[in-house]
Amino acid sequence: MRQGSNSHSGFFVVFEGPDGGGKTTQSGRLFAHLEKLNYEVKWTREPGGTALADLIRKVVLHDTTHEISPRVEALLLSAARSQHVEEVIRPALQAGRVVVCDRFKYSTVAYQGGGSGLNVADLDGLNEFATDGLDADLVILLDIDPAEGLSRKLRLVGAGESETNKMELRGIKYQERVRRRFRMMASESPDRWLIIDGTGEADEIGDEISRRVMKELESRSIAPASASTGRLI
Repeated sequence: MRQGSNSHSGFFVVFEGPDGGGKTTQSGRLFAHLEKLNYEVKWTREPGGTALADLIRKVVLHDTTHEISPRVEALLLSAARSQHVEEVIRPALQAGRVVVCDRFKYSTVAYQGGGSGLNVADLDGLNEFATDGLDADLVILLDIDPAEGLSRKLRLVGAGESETNKMELRGIKYQERVRRRFRMMASESPDRWLIIDGTGEADEIGDEISRRVMKELESRSIAPASASTGRLI
């Protein structure tokens, strides 16, 4: 990471992990919790977060008319990420806001690296270029056995609460490689990654995440926004 790439007054927390671990649920809960406490907070996701990135998301995850290689996937996702960082994430961090993101560059390393076998060093370099060196201040890894995670996801799909994507259909072996790469990244940066059992009770998981995030915010002297006075409704 280049010197100064994380120089901002905000706080950047990313939710990562295999599919079905509860990233979207828990990132949404954290966003609501911080908003209730009057923090200036932004929730976003990857791939997506901007109009351009949402178009790329549709191509990479849901387009079945074109065969896309892992290398092309990595390039497309990095393009979406670069736009996301430039347009949404970095401006919010520089404004002192808390940014909560459902997936970030670590997913590219896990899926296109661990799952599809691309060279991880190459992906690290691509991520470095796409994000201009931006790293999360805290990565929350919601860890779950791939079989359980996919079973959960299929139940949501059956209930009409979610939809499958192409990466979820690549089989258990692929998902197991993804999980191993996530766990490897977490083991390499234990101070910055928080590993949580994604099969636990949602409330207990949410409470653990909130405690860790509040501790991080306090250590950085990031306080809630002052209550507005004299506001006309």
